[in-house]
Amino acid sequence: MAAASHKPLGAITAGDLAAAAPGTDAAALHAALRRALGAGDADPAAVWGELCRSLLRPDVPFAVHRMLYYGCFAGLPSPTPPAWTPDPEEAALTNVGRVMEARGRELLGDAYKDPITSFPDLHKFSNENPEAYWKMVFEDMGVEFTVEPSCIWRESDAYPGGEWLPGAELNAAANCLRAKPGRSSEDVAIVWRDEGKDSEPLNFMTLEELRKKSSLVANALDALDLPKGSAIAIDMPMNVNAVVIYLAIVLAGYVVVSIADSFAAPAISTRLKISEAKAIFTQDYILRDDKELPLYSRVVDAKAPMAIVIPDAKVTMLGLVPSIARTWKNTDCTAGFDWSTIRCFSSSGEASSVDDYLWLMGRACYKPVIEYCGGTEIGGGFVTGSLLQPQALSAFSTPAMGCHLFILDNSGNPLPQDSVGIGELALDPVLFGSSTTLLNADHQEVYFNGMPVWNGRVLRRHGDEFERTCDGYYRAHGRADDTMNLGGIKVSSIEIERICNRVNDAILETAAIGVPPIGGGPEQLTIAIVFKDQSTQVEDLNQLKLAFNTALKKLNPLFKVSSVVVVPSLPRTASNKVMRRVLRKEFTQAAQAKKSKI
Repeated sequence: MAAASHKPLGAITAGDLAAAAPGTDAAALHAALRRALGAGDADPAAVWGELCRSLLRPDVPFAVHRMLYYGCFAGLPSPTPPAWTPDPEEAALTNVGRVMEARGRELLGDAYKDPITSFPDLHKFSNENPEAYWKMVFEDMGVEFTVEPSCIWRESDAYPGGEWLPGAELNAAANCLRAKPGRSSEDVAIVWRDEGKDSEPLNFMTLEELRKKSSLVANALDALDLPKGSAIAIDMPMNVNAVVIYLAIVLAGYVVVSIADSFAAPAISTRLKISEAKAIFTQDYILRDDKELPLYSRVVDAKAPMAIVIPDAKVTMLGLVPSIARTWKNTDCTAGFDWSTIRCFSSSGEASSVDDYLWLMGRACYKPVIEYCGGTEIGGGFVTGSLLQPQALSAFSTPAMGCHLFILDNSGNPLPQDSVGIGELALDPVLFGSSTTLLNADHQEVYFNGMPVWNGRVLRRHGDEFERTCDGYYRAHGRADDTMNLGGIKVSSIEIERICNRVNDAILETAAIGVPPIGGGPEQLTIAIVFKDQSTQVEDLNQLKLAFNTALKKLNPLFKVSSVVVVPSLPRTASNKVMRRVLRKEFTQAAQAKKSKI
């Protein structure tokens, strides 16, 4: 951890604490700090754990949390010190811990010790024995096949990653709506509060009620006589109706096309055409900050097919995207909330920031943030955190079960396993849930052509830039290809550039780049501009940025340009393709140099 600007804990004075948090009892905070340092354990992780337990309550100003966190690990070479360490008793209560206690010796033999110690062994077992591992997972989850597979996995000439569950048939929604062993149909499945009704009681829906409602919608879909396997879209906010509808579409044998409710009509239309959706579920409006924002009219403007209009929970796992955490932190809108029931946070969708997630953990007395990264095209995640491993901020502690990760060097070859490095991420193609076809594009071209071979298999392209640290953690650094992740929504650079190119007649071309901010966090949209006349002078780039943002509302009102940069030309390959990766690197380095000067 780079900590040149942070005092080590032993050097922090009461005056430092008073300056960081005016109005607090700095003397009492300093006395508690000295007691933690005098506990006798020199391990920084242990000292940090003691500070979390004895001093760093949610009501202590975040400036103090931040000072003590960086001070605790000051001088260490690690960029990913542990912000949370698992407790053996709690680890045994997790799903994977429970399975390991019950079947650890069966799977790992005498090598099995306990869930925490043997977790890396289980991961290795999942890669080397997919037949045994996934069969065990299906049994534990109570997955029921309509037609049993002939095997779990087999080699295939048609698919680089082989063939999973050949011959099997099952309905995922039917499995979700079936009570598992030890559970009841009367168990609560969904807890929610309606938008704009914060003072009203919570709503509850049992598994049986969810099954009945989903079946009702599924039967209504069947009455439309659409061909089985047809695509049906959902353009709705995440509410209980959307959950019911999603399950119903799958239950009835159709394919779900999810469309973000923030998209404008042209973007909705594009996604409907590509997916060839036969129908779409939506609602008349969305309620945001007591304002009614039209949704149905946007769907109508998109010339959609048949439209079907749908006129305090004690959470233990809170899922979110980093942009939400940053907003909460910057606005302090969660001050005074009781989050004591939270056991962990789950984060996905975009890169996160160390400071934002240090703040987030502090709101719940330092419960861990489990980072999770994946994608629709691989049916889940490929890298994640685990409650059986120490967790570092804004980092992943392990590849997902059954998954091998590779970081490619500048020549496109895999770095040695477990070595430190940063580069484009590639995956072992033998990955449960990974796609074999791609809508509107050539699957082989997108994911496999031009990729290196490892152990006789062509690696699968993913498109993210990843780092492996000296501690074995992984960090995401945004997209390495021509795709961006803006507010958790994946969008093509070309889609944004097409709009920006038409904003001003003086513009020859633009390049849209997602640039990670200094310190990490969600990508920020930067537009590089090439003018037709190199002598063109723009006195106020903010006016151009405003024009870009106004135009981008036609794609998605949530997409915001953070900066505009004028360049003489765009870097290109020999085949004239824009090298956005080069621009991203240049802009990132320029931002880092500017910060260093400051």
